[in-house]
Amino acid sequence: MVSVESQMLPLGTKAPEFTLPNTIDDQDLSLDKARGTNATVVFFISNHCPYVIHIRDHFKAVYEGYNSRGVSFIAISANDIDSYPVDAPEHMKELAEEKGWQFPYCYDESQEVAKSYKAACTPDFFLFDGDLKLYYRGQFDASRPKSNKPVTGEDLKKALEVLLDGKEPPKVQIPSIGCNIKWKEGNEPEYFG
Repeated sequence: MVSVESQMLPLGTKAPEFTLPNTIDDQDLSLDKARGTNATVVFFISNHCPYVIHIRDHFKAVYEGYNSRGVSFIAISANDIDSYPVDAPEHMKELAEEKGWQFPYCYDESQEVAKSYKAACTPDFFLFDGDLKLYYRGQFDASRPKSNKPVTGEDLKKALEVLLDGKEPPKVQIPSIGCNIKWKEGNEPEYFG
């Protein structure tokens, strides 16, 4: 396992458009269709990553706390399933059902969406405003496996609160850290490594 940090895409960047299969309902889903009226959280995760496993039981609560406020959540996995079969779409669907996730969990087979977001690790969070301009990117909170810090989602929730209050983005934004995205051989982006 290689631990890497978020690339910290520049704030104000327009969310790259995509259409990906949502493993939960087996339908193609576009960003335009799934976006929220007030905000959209796009986050890259995977089934097997210990950093994601450490925080994933809290995704549902954060989603439920903000979805009614015009915030949509879209999870994406871009891992190479030939090397990591546990991250295959059928297992993504199983995990989403097990955890009761009501947000999409999409599969980026080509890994082009992950590249367009400059995603580097799982988890990697991107919060866009109502105009799909990047407002926050970085960590869910300061908790890590074996850190003895509680999982709270504090950093993402604080960013959501100030966005919904119409304020400027948080000045301090801490990169997420996690497992590197499992790139297909020869498909590693230039920014990775």
